[in-house]
Amino acid sequence: MITRRHALGLCAAAALLPSRLVAEVAPPRSEIRGSLAKRFADEGTVGTFVGYKTDDYLIIASDTERSGQGFLPASTFKIPNSLIALETGVVGDPDKDVFKWDGVTRSIEAWNRDHTLRSAIAASAVPVYQEIARRIGPERMQKYVELLDYGNRRIGGGIDQFWLTGDLRIDPIQQIDFLDRLRRGALPISKRSQDLVRDILPVTKVGDAIIRAKSGLLGAELGKPSLGWLVGWAEKGKEQTVFALNLDVREPSHIGLRMTLAQQCLAEIGAL
Repeated sequence: MITRRHALGLCAAAALLPSRLVAEVAPPRSEIRGSLAKRFADEGTVGTFVGYKTDDYLIIASDTERSGQGFLPASTFKIPNSLIALETGVVGDPDKDVFKWDGVTRSIEAWNRDHTLRSAIAASAVPVYQEIARRIGPERMQKYVELLDYGNRRIGGGIDQFWLTGDLRIDPIQQIDFLDRLRRGALPISKRSQDLVRDILPVTKVGDAIIRAKSGLLGAELGKPSLGWLVGWAEKGKEQTVFALNLDVREPSHIGLRMTLAQQCLAEIGAL
């Protein structure tokens, strides 16, 4: 029996991912395109892109190594954090429950105000999500990180730091597995929580397609960005492509490259 997660993992290395009985699927086709990796090199950095064309069971990746390498998820963890907040009742309504600004002025101006869950994910407001994690607490957080089978499932390093500086790691293949289950509403939590999180994910329109995605920037809250993420899925007509991209931030211009490179890579594989 080939599980969905194992099938996705074949692109990088089957041994990287544990087998988990989610669904029987046909083995996907996989393809490595060096032209995708060249896009990162042309911008003076290194990174990885993995796209999963869901209708075709086709995985297209820029490489076989970094696509299976685990990193801190940074603010891409706001996706599972939002799900857990809704599922535990820490947040009842993503548009009505308000998290008051703590009065601490931070370098990112959008963080210096009150937020709902919807506005907090749009602004990638780290302090809000740190407060959410504290309200969830270590016991419930561990339970749900394991239930969602998110990355290496380790939350050591502080309840409000584990995805920023602590022990949690996730690789691009694991990101795609998690996001694809959310996209299909197949996570082992309520339909309501999944529907709401899909709805609050930031949306970018590209021609006749849209991209639902969350960025992440390791070290952003310290003013020392080192790694950038962008994960989500593209919708073009009835076709959907789940993707994960990360890159080393070697200069400030690389921060804005996440969406640019994602769109270029998605276009190259026919997802836009």
